[in-house]
Amino acid sequence: MKKEGKKLKEKVQVFSDSEDETIQSPVVSDDAYESFSEGDDFSKNSDSELESGSGSESESGSEESQFSEDENQDGENPSSEVGLSDGIDNFNQGDQSGSDDSREVVDESDSSEDEVAPRNTIGDVPLEWYKDEEHIGYDIAGKKIKKKEKLDKLESLLARTDDPNSWRKIIDEIEDEEVELTKEETKLIRRMLKGKAPHADFDPHAPYVDWFAWDGAKHPLSNAPEPKRRFIPSKWEAKKVVKYIRAIRKGLIKFDKPKEEPRFYNLWGDETEKSGHGLSYIPAPKPKLPGHEESYNPSLEYIPTQEEISAYQLMFEEDRPKFIPKRFTSLRSVPAYEKSVRETFDRCLDLYLCPRARKKRINIDPESLKPKLPSRKDLKPYPTTCYLEYKGHKGPVVSICTDPSGQHIASGSHDGTVRIWEVETGRCIKVWELGEPVQHVAWNPLPELPILAISMGQDVLVLNTGLDKEEQKTIADLLRVETPPSAPDDPDSVGSSVSWSQYDRYEGIRIKHFKSVTSVEWHRKGDYFSSVMPADILLIFWFYFSVLIHLLSKKLTQRLPFKLHGLPVSSMFHPTRSIFFVSTKKNVRVYDLVKKKFIKKLEAGVREISSISVHPGGDNVIVGSKDGKLCWFDMDLSSKPYKILKSHPKDITNVAFHRNYPLFASSSDDCTAYVFHGMVYSDLNQNPLIVPLEILHGHKSVNGRGVLDCKFHPRQPWLFTAGADSVIKLFCH
Repeated sequence: MKKEGKKLKEKVQVFSDSEDETIQSPVVSDDAYESFSEGDDFSKNSDSELESGSGSESESGSEESQFSEDENQDGENPSSEVGLSDGIDNFNQGDQSGSDDSREVVDESDSSEDEVAPRNTIGDVPLEWYKDEEHIGYDIAGKKIKKKEKLDKLESLLARTDDPNSWRKIIDEIEDEEVELTKEETKLIRRMLKGKAPHADFDPHAPYVDWFAWDGAKHPLSNAPEPKRRFIPSKWEAKKVVKYIRAIRKGLIKFDKPKEEPRFYNLWGDETEKSGHGLSYIPAPKPKLPGHEESYNPSLEYIPTQEEISAYQLMFEEDRPKFIPKRFTSLRSVPAYEKSVRETFDRCLDLYLCPRARKKRINIDPESLKPKLPSRKDLKPYPTTCYLEYKGHKGPVVSICTDPSGQHIASGSHDGTVRIWEVETGRCIKVWELGEPVQHVAWNPLPELPILAISMGQDVLVLNTGLDKEEQKTIADLLRVETPPSAPDDPDSVGSSVSWSQYDRYEGIRIKHFKSVTSVEWHRKGDYFSSVMPADILLIFWFYFSVLIHLLSKKLTQRLPFKLHGLPVSSMFHPTRSIFFVSTKKNVRVYDLVKKKFIKKLEAGVREISSISVHPGGDNVIVGSKDGKLCWFDMDLSSKPYKILKSHPKDITNVAFHRNYPLFASSSDDCTAYVFHGMVYSDLNQNPLIVPLEILHGHKSVNGRGVLDCKFHPRQPWLFTAGADSVIKLFCH
């Protein structure tokens, strides 16, 4: 057969070269044979001839397989020479007709992708290669297709709200355009999402089509005899049975035992125990079982006497016994129980109100939920006990302040006096009779200038304490007002509303304001000090002049160059930088005085702010409020409180930081002062450590007021407290 196939191939090549010059290749292609088979019945004749010719050689399967391989590779059919020549003539005609038909007739397609050619011709190139380019691909002419500008989220949201068909639109990433789905396409997507066939006319439950005609069949599909393995026991199954028997004998496989009925049952039980069927079943509460006292013939010790019965009547109803035992001679003489209806009703209530859900309670030790704080012994020293009392005022002491050296303390009271005390001895050195209730006292922070600022009514007095004898001449020159300064042209100055004058009574300066001054605070350099005047909220003009800054060396006053949003309560200078804090009733506003810029607003979230104190480092602030809350602010962290301490039940009157020790304190109208450990770390990743240390008692409440002020000693871990009981106390470690 191989020799005949080679001869046929040579004849076809020779005939094609001599007969038709249009065929360039001497070998006939597979496509030509396909068109040849479509144009003529040559293949059928050749197949019939092949079957007749190969019938004698069907016994050798190797020759048949070799012939089929040669037939597939060469694409030729063995036949006679006459059939071959006729077939080739028909092939040439069929090839020409087939080529003409292929140019003219084109099969129609219902695919939308075949109708419109893709605009982007990059093929299978990933779109990630174009993410940093200005174009997304190339069109059929080789020109770049530029990317379209994408809308931001807000514009796309507005566009979708205006377009009712926005839910149908999708973005074609390859073409970089927005395509709107038709109704038919949306129906197809919905059916596919539900797991159905895409086309609605598809029947998934179509009747089965039997391709075999079973009626009148003479022979089965397979006439092979039954195999021998169907009549021999399976060895694999025998091994499996032996394996199960060994597992049962060893106890690895256990069978369910039949349920045995209980021999005994609960006589007083309401119902038998039920299984929850996988749920947490809670049985109904059972009534209390009767005891000996409920017997019709109880023992004598259970029967109460007449005195005990009369004593039951004097008890409360919930403490009174519900059943009083009685004795009867026989069971037939027992009357009907008078509370049977009531107890049945209570039993129904128990069944109705019984919770039918099992709550899983987690056994957690409450001590483990507490934060792990260091021991108080490791945080010493801090003030614990009252060491000394300073008595002499006749009215509530509202303000105290220590000098920079820590040897003296000044106090102001509502009795109209300001006193200076020695800290270690408690002796009163000097008394100023001012004749008007004092609101605030503040000592100059410079040790070489022992002067005191006092606010009372509408006046601020700057007085010489006379403690430093060497600097008296310098202090006298500083506190001399020669001529009233004229109002400057600076718009920030308020020379017309504030007047500087000499206070000859006690050798000082008197600064007259247009409203009552509540607090005075010094700058760290000792030349500037601020005064706060809470104005009426209806007078908007006073908002600009509520906080004033005074320059002592030049006897000038200027307003704060910012508008305050709210009534000011107190003010404070930053300990190291040119930053100024102003606390209103609701928040704390931070300003930069050099740049004249608003920096930050600290929102306390309390009812009303009463006091403020700044940490010596300058990055942390504590705020006291009139609802007993103390707020710790970390300015580098957030404008919200880092910690809120609810310690005092009444108003907090003042808060204070220690200059050298990690301590801060708060005083309240509940006659107590709380001392806390507040360590601020230089590492910005570590939060401040706040630990409550001590509660200091000792003051008495007068007219609902307790401790009005508290200040730390500048060098020692001591705390001074001033109360409404006219006493100043010193607490030491």
